[in-house]
Amino acid sequence: MPAASTPAIAALTRGGVDHLVHTYDHDSRARSFGTEAADIMSERLGVERDQIFKTLVVKKSEGGLAVAVVPVTATLSLKAAASALGTRKVTMAEQSEAERSSGYVFGGISPLGQKRAVATVVDESALRWDRILCSGGRRGLEIELDPRDLVRLTGAITAPVATE
Repeated sequence: MPAASTPAIAALTRGGVDHLVHTYDHDSRARSFGTEAADIMSERLGVERDQIFKTLVVKKSEGGLAVAVVPVTATLSLKAAASALGTRKVTMAEQSEAERSSGYVFGGISPLGQKRAVATVVDESALRWDRILCSGGRRGLEIELDPRDLVRLTGAITAPVATE
């Protein structure tokens, strides 16, 4: 499948966003998709691991899903995410829910070009960087872009939602 065929890359192109696409051979034995991407991209591109972000789908206590984008080196604070999203509580969504809502396969969920638009929060640490990397919509595909463009295209809010 050509990289340009993902909805994430199509969204970037429609939005006129300057971006780079990076691919790597995904190892089906990898236990953590984010760690795999961080290991490969940091070595190949010479970027800090904190510049590589993962996309997590959460379920809001009042119903509905939301997306949280945090560095792969961090953990999502569910309490901080709930506060940022204006809900009482969030829990991690089931894999099937995340795939159905986003239109992407687990381990390749991009915050961009999702099948259903949902509330999105990007950890504020993203704004420390000129460029970050996030999933391009499939395993082995990363997009490099300005974090402000990510926030703009997803309609995200930024908040401190990651913990070390």
